[in-house]
Amino acid sequence: MPERIKDYREFYQFYLTEHRKMGTRIFHFIGTLLVFAVIAYVINSGKERFLWYVPIFGYGFAWFSHALIEKNKPATFKYPLWSLISDFRLFFELLIGKQKFKGN
Repeated sequence: MPERIKDYREFYQFYLTEHRKMGTRIFHFIGTLLVFAVIAYVINSGKERFLWYVPIFGYGFAWFSHALIEKNKPATFKYPLWSLISDFRLFFELLIGKQKFKGN
């Protein structure tokens, strides 16, 4: 990881380099999609007890992909807020086609 990153724009470029492999992007996308599904379910059902699935799906799928596919350390540990924002940003950029599942 480079020296301390000072702004979000620089961080997002770094984030994309840490998410180059297609498998990593797919696992992040699925995990984030499941986060939205759980939140929608909780809102519609009123069963807040299922909210504990949110971090399991959100972080579980991402960390699995970093450990076994990308083989790097998630940026979450050093930049938790920017990393969370970037996970959602990448999800929506993949959804609209601004980013591709096959990384650069």
